[in-house]
Amino acid sequence: MNIKKAKQEIKDTIEAYLLKDSFGEYVIPAVRQRPVLLIGPPGVGKTQIMEQISGECGIGLVAYTITHHTRQSAIGLPFIEKQTFGGKEYTVTEYTMSEIVASVYHKMEETGLSEGILFLDEINCVSETLAPAMLQLLQCKSFGNHKLPQGWIIVAAGNPPEFNKSVREFDVVTLDRIKKIDVEPDFAVWKEYAEKEGVYPAVQTYLNIKPQYLCQIERTVDGKRFATPRGWDDLSDLLKVYEKLGKKADRDVVYQYIQHPAIAKDFANYLELYEKYRREYKVDEILSGTIRESVCRQAAKAPFDEKLSLVGLLLSKLSGCFASCQEKSGDLELMMEKLRRHKEPISALQEISGEYEEKKKEELLTVRQEQRYRRVSALLEGCIQELRESQKTDAEEVWQWLRQWFGKESDDYEAMKEKGGRMLECAFDFMEAAFGTGQEMVIFVTELNSNFYCIAFLEEYDCSRYYEYNKNLLFEDREQDLLKRLEKTEFGV
Repeated sequence: MNIKKAKQEIKDTIEAYLLKDSFGEYVIPAVRQRPVLLIGPPGVGKTQIMEQISGECGIGLVAYTITHHTRQSAIGLPFIEKQTFGGKEYTVTEYTMSEIVASVYHKMEETGLSEGILFLDEINCVSETLAPAMLQLLQCKSFGNHKLPQGWIIVAAGNPPEFNKSVREFDVVTLDRIKKIDVEPDFAVWKEYAEKEGVYPAVQTYLNIKPQYLCQIERTVDGKRFATPRGWDDLSDLLKVYEKLGKKADRDVVYQYIQHPAIAKDFANYLELYEKYRREYKVDEILSGTIRESVCRQAAKAPFDEKLSLVGLLLSKLSGCFASCQEKSGDLELMMEKLRRHKEPISALQEISGEYEEKKKEELLTVRQEQRYRRVSALLEGCIQELRESQKTDAEEVWQWLRQWFGKESDDYEAMKEKGGRMLECAFDFMEAAFGTGQEMVIFVTELNSNFYCIAFLEEYDCSRYYEYNKNLLFEDREQDLLKRLEKTEFGV
């Protein structure tokens, strides 16, 4: 199963495990709540989805890479205690609380969340001395004498033996007490994630052309060679920062993330070509309405991989603009919700600040949600300052002033949307001038159909040519045929 489906499966499991009856007891008792075990190749997103799941379910998360721990940190340190049995006193070995179990209780105190996930990564790679404690946890939900608190669900992850020589196979007794989910890399799922999260455009375009390189792990006589989704994601972050700093990522830099020599070389070559296409085609000019005949001729005569890169550049710019529109729309919705409730900005700001601090304490905010709270808070602070300068004090006057102020913010959003619409129309102008209704247009409109931000924008903006092409072209069948032709394409400079 792909990581997106695995994520939903875990969320469904959590919902089932945390369901309570009319007496406040869990419908599935803790002893029958099987731990979830995710098995899949490295870098496919197993760890990443746990943060998303805890935030979306509104529960806590304690995460450990278990190979970093010893038996002592798992079950606690021994100490001598005196106990009386049958009227006679004996010395008995007791154990301090498990560091891992203690972390769960600390998390409950810090966040105020009584339910959550204990996530243990690399669970099938533990040392020989720690293995019995891990099996006890999976089977009994306890470390030594210390049980996990009720409402805390165990999710563990590990790699198949072909990816890690340290892997220990679980016996049938253990496997019969867990919920095992096998995860495989899926390019379509990664592509959806990449578009939504703004993965560096060159990475997206390259992997659109060569999806087989998203996750490739090999053992050779010279050692391991691999490319993983995590590697591409981290490389994307570096490339975005390098672009801001005016730095260049060469083959050596790429190899630091994509540790497969052939793939690293191929992508480094493509990256040079991508930068060349960006300089030559001047996409910003195209999307502002300047469409040069010489550029159209160059695009029409270009090799097919160059055409795909150009389409990718256009889509990247459009997606960025559409993402900003959706961001602004979400900010306005949050701000309007609070202003309607309070009728004045200071109380609205106080509520937003309170929500932000509470969710931050509970560690339930994603980066995007945190940024939204900060942006809206900054807008309201500016609003309060302007209101003070206007010297309005009457409640009705304040509300009328606020409506006008919010109207200006709404006008800014409408201007952003109009700009996005003009960019989309200019993109269609160029595509028609350079490629007509050919295969490039098929791919362009198909990508509009699948991109998260493009879909959201097109729900509000009426683009007649988009609907016309969407109706008349058979996208999926033609695109798959085209991409198959590219599987053996190699880039050279």
